[in-house]
Amino acid sequence: MSENSSEKNRIYLQPWPVRIWHWINACGIIALIVTGAQIRFPESVALLPNYKSAIDIHNVTGLVVSISFSFWFFYYKMVKNTLDKLYIPDEEDLKHGLVRQLLYYCFWYFLGRPSPYHATPDHKFNPMQKSAYLAVMFVLMPLVGLTGILLLNVTPLRVLVLMWGGIKFIVALHFLLACSLLAFLCTHVYLATLGNYIKPMLVGWEDVEEHEEKPVAAPAAIPGYRPVRHYPEYEVMQHEQRQG
Repeated sequence: MSENSSEKNRIYLQPWPVRIWHWINACGIIALIVTGAQIRFPESVALLPNYKSAIDIHNVTGLVVSISFSFWFFYYKMVKNTLDKLYIPDEEDLKHGLVRQLLYYCFWYFLGRPSPYHATPDHKFNPMQKSAYLAVMFVLMPLVGLTGILLLNVTPLRVLVLMWGGIKFIVALHFLLACSLLAFLCTHVYLATLGNYIKPMLVGWEDVEEHEEKPVAAPAAIPGYRPVRHYPEYEVMQHEQRQG
């Protein structure tokens, strides 16, 4: 089935390269967390047969995740050329989108109100997702990988290890970054259950309700609601503001 589906109630949201990368990355991060816990707390965590197995699996998985990260960057930056658009919040996201989406996750969802953001193939992430992924993919993941490479090559990279404050500092930083990644993973899984995010990452397609395809005036009546750029009424509002 092609990306331009003839079915009006479905959109092709996640191409197969993205889905493959996502699940390799997810499994890799879980494996890193499990093996890392046994390396850090060998007396309390004994999920693997021995300490050496945990280290070996951790190192190999770290290399796999690093290669996977490179694939992700190459695909979005070089192949699709949509990295900036997808992951960097714009002015509207920072001014209104973050607060609006936070209110939805904390309150509006439990009151049965619709999400203020509808994903499209060109705009997959809401403002909170953009901000979180920007921090994770451009700060957290590179730092975890860099500190892991330093710890994996202490002797040949001893000059860089000393420049970074020594092995104890790098070990502590790597552990704190891993804890932050674990916190993000838990939050990511929870928020994925608040919307239709899991199915598109499995099959690529997302089912869209008919009212999402047509301009409607109802959302404007919701207190605190501000239309987003992908709603037709938002374009009308912007046009009226320019006319005025």
